[in-house]
Amino acid sequence: MRGRRWPDLTPAQRTTLLVLGPVQLSPAATARADLAARPAEEVDGSRARWAAVIAVNWSGPLAWSRWGRRTTRR
Repeated sequence: MRGRRWPDLTPAQRTTLLVLGPVQLSPAATARADLAARPAEEVDGSRARWAAVIAVNWSGPLAWSRWGRRTTRR
């Protein structure tokens, strides 16, 4: 079975891909930038592990936001 190519897609399918692609990449890019800018003492675990987790679709950036960052509580 061969994958579909861009010319084989309908205009609606092309539009969907062009809209959802950036929507999927935006949380990952934000999480990676946050990981890179955050001091090591504010990262819960190793940076390499979190970089790999962030690469997982949707759930990786959400996991980083929930469990990867240490925050100071007042």
